[in-house]
Amino acid sequence: MLDFAIFAVTFVIVLVGAVLYLYPSSRRASGIPGLNPTDEKDGNLQDIVNRGSLHEFLLSLHQEYGSVASFWFGGRPVVSLGSVNQLQQHINPNHTTDSFETMLKSLLGYQSGMGSGASETVIRKKVYEGAINNTLENNFPLVLQLVEELVGKWKSFPEDQHTPLCAHLLGLAMKTVTQLALGERFKDDAEVISFRKNHDAIWSEIGKGYLDGSLEKSTSRKGHYEKALSEMESVLLSVAKERKAQRKQTAFVDALLQASLIERQIMEDCMVFTLAGCVITANLCIWALHFLSTSEEVQDKLYQELTEVLGSAPVSLDKIPQLKYCQQVLNETVRTAKLTPVAARLQQVEGKVDQHVIPKETLVIYALGVVLQDSDTWSTPYRFDPDRFEEDSVRKSFSLLGFSGSQTCPELRFAYTVATVLLSTMARQLKLHKLKGQVLEVRSELVSTPKDETWVTVSRRS
Repeated sequence: MLDFAIFAVTFVIVLVGAVLYLYPSSRRASGIPGLNPTDEKDGNLQDIVNRGSLHEFLLSLHQEYGSVASFWFGGRPVVSLGSVNQLQQHINPNHTTDSFETMLKSLLGYQSGMGSGASETVIRKKVYEGAINNTLENNFPLVLQLVEELVGKWKSFPEDQHTPLCAHLLGLAMKTVTQLALGERFKDDAEVISFRKNHDAIWSEIGKGYLDGSLEKSTSRKGHYEKALSEMESVLLSVAKERKAQRKQTAFVDALLQASLIERQIMEDCMVFTLAGCVITANLCIWALHFLSTSEEVQDKLYQELTEVLGSAPVSLDKIPQLKYCQQVLNETVRTAKLTPVAARLQQVEGKVDQHVIPKETLVIYALGVVLQDSDTWSTPYRFDPDRFEEDSVRKSFSLLGFSGSQTCPELRFAYTVATVLLSTMARQLKLHKLKGQVLEVRSELVSTPKDETWVTVSRRS
């Protein structure tokens, strides 16, 4: 999806390694069916590499061994769950931290809050989520303005002009997240361009070269990555200092400053939100518009709901819950695209799934990409069909996977809001058309992305 390789296979593997390093697990075998290690030192690492991604590896693992399966990372067993039923059974009270946030902080080398007690972790999580909610409420007109600027640009295009979704929607995500997270300083395009440069450098190297040690062997590459990370951290610390002196209360960083967080914690939370927020928001928007371009029927049904609920008025926060079909479109986008095909949690206490015992401190993988396209759970799983979410059973299954309800990661909830504004603005003014002959190949890593730029053409609604 993005020109830079955000999530290479090594990124996902290093995530697993980071969590196992931070939380040493029991070395006893789980007794769960699965692969024996192919290498004494690396376990099944080479098997994952050979498959091309952790998602593809898990797909083959569950096809061979069933919905509860195990593999080895180094000398440690990892358990993977690949069906809604098994995920529902999984007893694991470790819901005080977000798995995406935990693993991202591990890779960045951030430790603050990692070893905190449960009560402190819950407070920290509430501060983080509250800060995101507040910035959306305080800055919703800004989100609307940025979206309207993009849609206005598309309206000016000739109908046969090819529009690059990835480039334009990454730009929208960058502008939205930086201005809402860090304030007016990022209305300056130069600041956003500088942010994007460092963002690209960090994400393109964060998992690259760790397996073969190439990053450590390349002084120039390592220096480039460390320089980008250092510059980004310096900018975030500088912004926090400026905002504290100005006593402003509209941005994400302002809410963190009002909480009992140390300077380092504020910088780390700003880093996680700006990095993850940009990636998830861009991906959700790109996939949503791609799938809409493949179905005129879905576009017309969305248009009908938007005109009935909103008329000609712009969308508002209080109207978003009334846009049921728009929510179904976004839910089906997440499901069909396998937006986040893998999640992971540490087993805090001994658990049991079916007849299998999962020892304490075992890393448990949620093979969400496998579950999201399981024909036992979803009818015609490879078809984009928002109408499926009219059924209570489908909504319940989706919620159990952590894509809706209280367990949804805050970055995804933020992305849903931005995507709703985009769809409600765009679909009432424009129609999207898929390019004939365009073949979309998917890279299913921690976040699923098209391998190449995705193009559409647009035409005005009459």
